[in-house]
Amino acid sequence: MSSLSASFVQIRFDDISFYESCGGGSFGSVYRARWISQDKEVAVKKLLKIEAEAEILSVLSHKNIIQFYGAILESPNYGIVTEYASGGSLYEYLSSKDSEEMDMGQIMTWAMDIAKGMHYLHSEAPVKVIHRDLKSRNVVITADNVLKICDFGASKFLSHTTHMTLVGTFPWMAPEVIQSLPVSETCDTYSYGVVLWEMLTREVPFKGFEGLQVAWLVVEKHERPTIPSSCPASFAELLRSCWVAEPKDRPVFKQILVTLESMSNDSKLPDQCNSFLHNKAAWRCEIDATLERLKRLERELTCKEQELEERERRLKEWENRLMEQSRSCVPFFPPVATKLSAETFFEAHSEESNSSEMSCQISSSSNGELGGASLQALMKGFSGVFDLDVSRTGRVPVSQTGMQVNMQAKQNSSKSCSVRQGRKLNMALAMEDFGWSDSDSDSD
Repeated sequence: MSSLSASFVQIRFDDISFYESCGGGSFGSVYRARWISQDKEVAVKKLLKIEAEAEILSVLSHKNIIQFYGAILESPNYGIVTEYASGGSLYEYLSSKDSEEMDMGQIMTWAMDIAKGMHYLHSEAPVKVIHRDLKSRNVVITADNVLKICDFGASKFLSHTTHMTLVGTFPWMAPEVIQSLPVSETCDTYSYGVVLWEMLTREVPFKGFEGLQVAWLVVEKHERPTIPSSCPASFAELLRSCWVAEPKDRPVFKQILVTLESMSNDSKLPDQCNSFLHNKAAWRCEIDATLERLKRLERELTCKEQELEERERRLKEWENRLMEQSRSCVPFFPPVATKLSAETFFEAHSEESNSSEMSCQISSSSNGELGGASLQALMKGFSGVFDLDVSRTGRVPVSQTGMQVNMQAKQNSSKSCSVRQGRKLNMALAMEDFGWSDSDSDSD
């Protein structure tokens, strides 16, 4: 803790007067408070311990980044003290009726505020920082209506590592962050696109879905928040570019700022954007339709998972019973079978013979073996159906789980006519009711 204390101002716990809670941040609760000795309204995030967030904030200084005042280092009352944004979070504003009055001018200004703050973190700060948890809850509105990025509890100095653990909030997280893959600063680009989508639609991304459901949809199904068909083309193109699956193909914030500047100079865009913003009833059904489709997809997945789990349970039960029978060398008939067919054939042969031949193959997908004695016990169970000689099977290892039995029995006889008669048995096993059928008959 001594190394930390030298890098920023230490604030005594008894120098802070706490008011009401403002909500939760990464790894801590945030309170509105007063810094008594400075007579200043502040925000205090209470923590279990001081870690990287204080170190990161202490080196940052930008009008669109929350201002850091110091930290409380008195155990167990650890905390980070920053400026207080009286306008609350962007998320709260977008959920209020006040957001219905938003126009393109406000969206463009706020989009620039966030992009400038992120560009500073990635390219202009003393040490490059990846935020990793950029979302509307972590963007606050000051009294003079300026947006500031806050809550760096999930952030990392880029120079420290590019391999990230799973942090953040799923609807705003890039696919590579969800998968805990190595990341670059463009993981924040993905999150920025979601925040911009929130400002345009005033909707919650993937509303009604749990975190892991969102992760599956984003990573496996490549789903993204729905861009309504009437959304102005320049905004839609920017959103799609931010959400590209390949991180290196997403724009960095310097490019985003250039794009936003170009959009602000488009004389036709304000009317298009304002018409879109104020006619939400006309396109909200598109978002609702997508959510309903995704819910059906998720329900189908859940049903399939349950079916697979039940099948696995029954296979495991069958395996255990088979192993018990094999240990005692008692003939064991598998409790299920779906198909048994036999066919008779004739083949010319050039020599006289009077012999029988049998082959049996039992295979599976997992480890574990059955000895030859157990195999013989299994095959003897079929002696009532065919005359099989199991004395020469030897010791053949057989796997357990997912068993497949392929058995062939041939009885060959030949006299002076040099004709061979044979019979072939095909049997397949599956988890259904056990049944036998033999529609073919022997013929001479």
